[in-house]
Amino acid sequence: MKPKFLHLVLIFLVVATFACQNKQKKTDTQLQLVASSAKQWTGVAVSSDNRVFVNYPRWSNDVPISVGEIIDGKAQAYPNKDWNKDGNTKSFLAVQSVFIDKKDRLWILDTRNPFFKGIVEGGPILYQFNLKSNTKEKAYTFPKEIYVGDSYFNDVRIDTKSEIAYISDSGAGALIVLNLKTGVSRRLLDKHSSTKSELDSLICDGLTWKNSVQSDGIALSPDLKYLYYAALTGHTLYRIPTSVLNDLNLSKEEVAKNVEKVMTIPATDGMLFDKAGNLWLGGLEDNSINKINTKGELLQFIQDKSIRWADSFAKDNKGNIYFTTSQIYLPENKRQAYELIQFNSN
Repeated sequence: MKPKFLHLVLIFLVVATFACQNKQKKTDTQLQLVASSAKQWTGVAVSSDNRVFVNYPRWSNDVPISVGEIIDGKAQAYPNKDWNKDGNTKSFLAVQSVFIDKKDRLWILDTRNPFFKGIVEGGPILYQFNLKSNTKEKAYTFPKEIYVGDSYFNDVRIDTKSEIAYISDSGAGALIVLNLKTGVSRRLLDKHSSTKSELDSLICDGLTWKNSVQSDGIALSPDLKYLYYAALTGHTLYRIPTSVLNDLNLSKEEVAKNVEKVMTIPATDGMLFDKAGNLWLGGLEDNSINKINTKGELLQFIQDKSIRWADSFAKDNKGNIYFTTSQIYLPENKRQAYELIQFNSN
């Protein structure tokens, strides 16, 4: 090899090494660990004064609590231990998600479907908690025609202007629309292609996860005009006008005609709009976080080995976004600590 060419190669290697080091350093500083747990969690919610809440789904017999508040890096039973007693008819049973709306109300979605063995008598419950008094304000239940035996009410978003709750059913595939003023609910897009799984498995970080999950992640646009949603085992993002979902004069068939396909996306569990109007998504197959910006461009924000199944997203008032890692695709003997991570979206 000629000396001059060798010199150029050495310069290239040095520059490449420096670039890789800087890229790794950037990755390390972008993701900040907030808390960790030895037990599997899924949901996360953050209040206006930065109180952080998580939940543990009842997918196994060793669930420590159903809902917890992160205090000094640890999840403490919320609102108290009595609400988290296993099997108590007056306590949480199988919580899948937590959400805090613009009015700073904490919403807790109890599937009432422990171990995916079927919904127990009484059906799913959506709880509303007052964060000032840490007490239950309301508990919304649903008529039997709103859920089916394998329903699994998954994510919830709240329109605080119209007082409407939107819920995904990832077990049977549907969207639930609940009027919080009247308590009247409707089951929409049931058996519609947009709420159904597209795949029977995902390949995540080289491992095949054999499963099929229906409509899961949902997100309400900042202007409240659209509800975005996607099946967990799928790559299609859909949206539908909220005015259509809330029009009681439209038949279910007429509602379905207003579904719009937005774009092809990475498989994601949860999703969330930030204040700027960017839609944040996970990337289950390659340990990534992605976003669709206000121009409609799909961009990968970060890819890192620590993002082991970004499950649910939440935001604070400083531009930080939080997500849980639930490691669902990994065999239990290969899982590490479950983590709550934050990054700045600005």
